[in-house]
Amino acid sequence: MRLWDGLSPFGREVVAEMNSLGIMVDISHLSDKAAYEVLEISRAPVIASHSSARHFVDTDPVFERNMDDELIKALAANGGVIMINFGSGFVTTAAAEYRNKSRPAMDAYAERHGLERGDPAMRQFIKDYQSIYPYPYATVSDVADHIDHVVKIAGIDYVGIGSDYDGVGDTLPVGLKDVSTYPNLVAELLRRDYSESDIEKLLGANLMRVWKAVEKEAGQ
Repeated sequence: MRLWDGLSPFGREVVAEMNSLGIMVDISHLSDKAAYEVLEISRAPVIASHSSARHFVDTDPVFERNMDDELIKALAANGGVIMINFGSGFVTTAAAEYRNKSRPAMDAYAERHGLERGDPAMRQFIKDYQSIYPYPYATVSDVADHIDHVVKIAGIDYVGIGSDYDGVGDTLPVGLKDVSTYPNLVAELLRRDYSESDIEKLLGANLMRVWKAVEKEAGQ
């Protein structure tokens, strides 16, 4: 659900009730306006469970999913965590622009031939299209760049990993195709002089801090 025009009165009640019940509030699919409203009214820290940095990718309204620097700072001030999405289209401009160029061609072919996305003929067209125009997959280094950026502007305590493995299809970076490849990201962060304590925070401790704060608020 994307709330482009901000929260309704009912939406505000939902946030308050989530605070009372100890449910984490996730702002990844909200517009900037709605996200700021959540940060204003939530009594507990919130998360952006699968958002990357708009500093690197801001080419399409869909990517309001990514957060600009001011919103990242506001999330950090709330005590929350931005969790970096691995989908290449959220990580590099090249991949985002590929989507914008390829989707119209694919939609036109499907409409012209009366095909659905899952039809064998449509899958073959996509395969042929990508053989001519290869998809520009992001890399582990690109994902680490997003982490670096958040740490630079907000601090190590406010960033995590939000791979979105179940939601971005075949757009995952080279070297980060599934959870078995997390060590590749850890190795890249170690090369960038992140400490073991820093990496523990990124891999889950920051999220657990928010979870505990959410539960504490509910207990009150």
